[in-house]
Formats: sequence, C-alpha cells, structure tokens
Amino acid sequence: MSKRQRRSHSAQDKIKILRLHLLEQQPISELCEEHGIHPTLFYKWQKEFFENGAVVFDRQPHSRLVVDYQKQLTALQAKLQRKAEVLSEVTEEMVRLKKELGEI
Repeated sequence: MSKRQRRSHSAQDKIKILRLHLLEQQPISELCEEHGIHPTLFYKWQKEFFENGAVVFDRQPHSRLVVDYQKQLTALQAKLQRKAEVLSEVTEEMVRLKKELGEI
C-alpha cells in the first residue's frame, strides 16, 4: 500500500491552471490529470479565486491603508527622535552635575 505524498501548489501555479481552463478552454479532466490534482481541488481553487477576486479591483482601501501606515511610521519616527534628544540632554546634564560634584 503506497501513500501519496501531498503536493503544494503556489498561488502562481493555481492561477496558471485556472487560466488554462477559463481562458484557453482546456478540459478540467485533462488539467487535473496533467497536474496530478483532483477535480474537487480544482473547483475549490476556482471558488476561492472568484470569491477573492474583488480585492484586485478594490485598490482604494489598500492605498488608504498604506498612507495611514506611512503617517503612523512618520509619527513614530519623530517620537523616537524626540526621545533620543531628551535622553541625550538628560545624559549631558547628569555628566555636568557629576563633574560639579567632583565624582568624575
């Protein structure tokens, strides 16, 4: 009794296989045999493809999200810079005070 090893298909492979059927009208049975997949798996990929296809055309939320992240990143960088400046000032003051007290 031989066990079949599970194969993993990349997103590009799945699109390629779906494309062969949807655009080039290659029969599903041929594709499944050629690529060693079960027709049920093919139909699962096709369903996922159509359910998630709107993401490709919906660019605004993605763009808005990128802009929001960029703003947040800029704000955090400015905050980090300010903290570094304050730390530097405090360290300078501490060294000055130690010198005055003769500890250095």
